[in-house]
Amino acid sequence: MINKQRIIEKAAAYGLDIAPIAPALDRYAEILVDYNKKVNLTAIVDPEGIEDKHFIDSLLFAAQPEVEGKFVDVGTGAGFPGVVAKLYKPQLELTLMEPTGKRLDFLRYLCGELGIEAEFAKERAEEAARKAWREQFDVASARGVARLNMLAEYCLPLVKPGGVFIAMKAATAAEDLAEAKGAIAKLGGEYSETRRCQLPQGDERNLLVVRKISQTPPVYPRNGGKIAKAPLK
Repeated sequence: MINKQRIIEKAAAYGLDIAPIAPALDRYAEILVDYNKKVNLTAIVDPEGIEDKHFIDSLLFAAQPEVEGKFVDVGTGAGFPGVVAKLYKPQLELTLMEPTGKRLDFLRYLCGELGIEAEFAKERAEEAARKAWREQFDVASARGVARLNMLAEYCLPLVKPGGVFIAMKAATAAEDLAEAKGAIAKLGGEYSETRRCQLPQGDERNLLVVRKISQTPPVYPRNGGKIAKAPLK
């Protein structure tokens, strides 16, 4: 499906050795494209698109030193970056959080085929953080599913104090951050840094690192409608 040697060379350009997991990534791509014919998982189905915009993008996240311990991928969809991160760092304790049942069925099938251990949470993040999942994770990520001030309210309540939330953003990261700094502080977070990189075909990627410095006040997260209609400032 993908060109294994090509993606190994692409990853090596970033200092990443992925030769041991290239066969698993190839199988992942094959399963993704086949399953996508019956369940809408991604608009990107060409081999180089999958290599660059799904796999390399996820690997750049996975390679960050903070990505260790208990990790929740919020709104994971087709498993990016969570499943790729687990392949790259098998020691991760992975939770895939996805409210859509059909996508969760895909993730269970995918992980079974790849021999990956994961926990599957059919939850919206704002509801999960009001239950047993609150402040349980060392790392939370989300890949561009909403503006940062909204993502922070979805993700930071899931992170334990001392942990990190890493948002994966494209070229609008600086604007997103300026808008979200007040929300991050209210939720117990502190912006640390933005790590910039480019995907092989030139698309800009930004990893915004937010550290959890104190517990999230119990009033957060609010329900999903309030988060969307009146994002924190």
